[in-house]
Amino acid sequence: MEYFLTEQQQLIKSLARRIAEERILPVRAELDETEEFPWAIVKDMADADLFRIFIPEEYEGLGEGCFALCIAIEELARVCCGVALTYAADALGAMPILLYGSDEQKQKYLPDIASGAKLTAFGLTEPSAGSDAGAIKTTAVLDGDEYVLNGTKQFITNGGEAEIYTIIALTDPRKGSRGASAFIVDKGTPGFTFGKKEKKMGIRSTATRELVFHNCRVPRENLLSKEGLGFILTMKTLDSSRPGVGALAIGLAQGALEAAVAYARQRVQFGHPVSAIQAVQHLLANMAMELEAARALVYATAKTIDSGARNFTEEGAMAKVFATDMAMKVTTDAVQVFGGPGYMRDYPVEKMMRDAKINQIYEGTNQVLRNVIALELLKRKALRE
Repeated sequence: MEYFLTEQQQLIKSLARRIAEERILPVRAELDETEEFPWAIVKDMADADLFRIFIPEEYEGLGEGCFALCIAIEELARVCCGVALTYAADALGAMPILLYGSDEQKQKYLPDIASGAKLTAFGLTEPSAGSDAGAIKTTAVLDGDEYVLNGTKQFITNGGEAEIYTIIALTDPRKGSRGASAFIVDKGTPGFTFGKKEKKMGIRSTATRELVFHNCRVPRENLLSKEGLGFILTMKTLDSSRPGVGALAIGLAQGALEAAVAYARQRVQFGHPVSAIQAVQHLLANMAMELEAARALVYATAKTIDSGARNFTEEGAMAKVFATDMAMKVTTDAVQVFGGPGYMRDYPVEKMMRDAKINQIYEGTNQVLRNVIALELLKRKALRE
């Protein structure tokens, strides 16, 4: 479908696709096998100014917004969802600073993020706080001009590799989620260490680690916004980032569809290509329709965010849920089109199917987000009555 991209957006799409095909594709299987973090590719993305896309111009970015970011994520994920996630998670980690940082904080951190000199990560999830984000236990106690952080974060994308972390911790545990606050924590801060690197089903080229805080002293000026606004900051951050997860899913599904179509054309059974079999044609047709529907929803949501809309919780949740459910189905169907060979690591759809699953889980499970969508629907109906 034609989305009438601007010249700048077309350039971003072209650059991201070139990096994906020339730099990621040749090492995709190796990165999946070795689980090596793709630092060389991160440098290529930085050299192409891809990290500048989502940073405002006054902080050395391009100021292109959510839609352009989704375009870049999609092109990277078309070849490798793992590498694309490293890029998308950087935007997630930067989002709290973009939304709630003071000018001084933005001046200090955003130029390095824009240049790609420093990666970021977002620290919310804990062993006892996954879908129930309000159950976090990490604390931050004010001591003079410093906050002392104690606790553990779990399953943090870019953990250990990022230099800048936005961390949610309780400054007043008595208030529950209303006592949560957000902090910028630099890698190398005394008392801030990393746990094990997780071994995952998919997205293996990303780094997923524990963050451990033991009497970690963070300057008071690293508090984002005010005490007690951490949970609101978290919800706004995730609302803003969910189209990016949708874009990961779209790119992944696009790559799977292209691989399935190509294979169906050249695989011969019963004396003709399997693409001539109506059952296979219907699989491919459904894959294409569902993919285009998801792309339209994600793009519309991203443009809604770029328009300056104040509330897009429902749209963000819908885009994430629909696109990631679609990607799981499309990658599964791609393996089916390949048949037995699709289950083997010699073919890319095996990896794509493994990569797809996590998109239904992180940044809000699709079950929890269905609750969010329903709540927004019911609130809107109540306001009309």
